[in-house]
Amino acid sequence: MIAHGKNIKIFTANSNPEFAKGIAQHLGISVGKSEVGTFSDGEIFVNIGETVRGSDVFVVQSTCSPVNNNIMELLIMIDAFKRASAGRITAVIPYFGYARQDRKSKARDPISSKLVADLIATAGADRVLTMDLHAPQIQGFFNVPVDHLLGAPILARYYKEKFSGMEQDTVVVSPDLGSVTRARNFAQKIDVPIAIVDKRRPKANVAEVMNIIGEIKDKNVILVDDMIDTAGTITQGAQALVDRGAKKVYACCTHGVLSGPAIERIQNSVIDELVILDTVPLPPEKQIDKIKVLSVAPVFGEAIERIYEDLSVSTLFV
Repeated sequence: MIAHGKNIKIFTANSNPEFAKGIAQHLGISVGKSEVGTFSDGEIFVNIGETVRGSDVFVVQSTCSPVNNNIMELLIMIDAFKRASAGRITAVIPYFGYARQDRKSKARDPISSKLVADLIATAGADRVLTMDLHAPQIQGFFNVPVDHLLGAPILARYYKEKFSGMEQDTVVVSPDLGSVTRARNFAQKIDVPIAIVDKRRPKANVAEVMNIIGEIKDKNVILVDDMIDTAGTITQGAQALVDRGAKKVYACCTHGVLSGPAIERIQNSVIDELVILDTVPLPPEKQIDKIKVLSVAPVFGEAIERIYEDLSVSTLFV
């Protein structure tokens, strides 16, 4: 294996082809020719339609719903490139699934994110490029280099413009105690104070708001999280903020997973606007007026260019 491919090639499986096109467009190239489908019994097949020998190959695949299918597509595609003598293979995973199972919270729990990390490395990936892992320590689960991009600067830039001149009336809110560091960093970028929603979670995907720490009365509040799944936490937090005197509630996250009742909850909530990044595709049936999508394909494109040229990726966010 060589450490540096002779040219960049972008390939995609089926999870988010439009995102891959955005990356390729930023780089001024076309998405590589490939076909990823299934046999009649559901097994996945991959056909690569062009030579990749010696190339720097980037495989774009979010491991979002259907999670298990998308993971298998990624693994099989990586294996195909490895056996086709690609010079270097980078798994570009805008949204990394199974990231919530990053430790044993009770006896006999699996650590699924470590298992998935091992599978990706075993399949043949030489490095991983991802964004806003649910738990940052997951970077250490990989035995290959991980470039970890941040979505907060893109979201902060949007809100800095939106609330320009209104910083005194704006507060960034962490939806739980575990997201305080993220909210603090976000608030620093747009120069506003923070508040915290104190909640308890009696069971998975169920949250109860207990208290609000901080001053939010008569303020525009921005709820910041890394991902929104069923939207229970974010909508309950928004309601609690309004009940305690918040003027308007906005919400944002990197990964809009939006599964189950999420869209209905957001539509019926007090949230004025939800801003998400396009790391997870938003199908037409989930597109509502309250949801705004910002593209991070150019950020991934810039990161890929830097990886190819052996330049620092971290300076993207300085």
